[in-house]
Amino acid sequence: MVSVAVSSLGRTDLFFIDQGTKVNGQYYRDVLLHQQLLPAIRDLSGDFFTFQQDNAPAHRARETVQLLTSKTPDFIAPALWPAIDLNPVDYQIWGKLQECVYRSRIHDVDQLKSRLIEEWEHFHQVFINEAIRQWCPRLRACI
Repeated sequence: MVSVAVSSLGRTDLFFIDQGTKVNGQYYRDVLLHQQLLPAIRDLSGDFFTFQQDNAPAHRARETVQLLTSKTPDFIAPALWPAIDLNPVDYQIWGKLQECVYRSRIHDVDQLKSRLIEEWEHFHQVFINEAIRQWCPRLRACI
C-alpha cells in the first residue's frame, strides 16, 4: 500500500506500507500521520492546509478524527464526507500514475516500488492541479 499527500503547492514523497502490515487506526495515527504525512505536509505548506481523507476504517476511527481535528488547521470531518470518494488522489492521480508505471511489465514488488518512485519523481504538477481544480465541481455535482 502507498500513501501520499498532494496540494497546489506540490506533493509529498510516496510513503510505502510494508506488505502484511495491518493498517488499523493506531498504525495510521502513529506511523502514517505522526511520522510521515503530517510532517511532510507541514514542510510543504506550513500551517495552512485542508486535510481530506477517504472513508477507510483507520481514517474514521474516533481517535483519528480527534487527532486530526486538533492537529490540523482545516480538517474535513467525517460528517461532511460524501458517500462516494472525492479525494483527488483517488479519482484522478492514482490512475494517471498507474498509466505511467505500467507502460512496461512489472516483475515483482521491488520493481513496482522502484517504478512508482521513479514515475512519482517525474509526475507533473499540472496533473495534480487539474485534479484539485475538479474537486469543487465534483462536490457541487454530488450536492
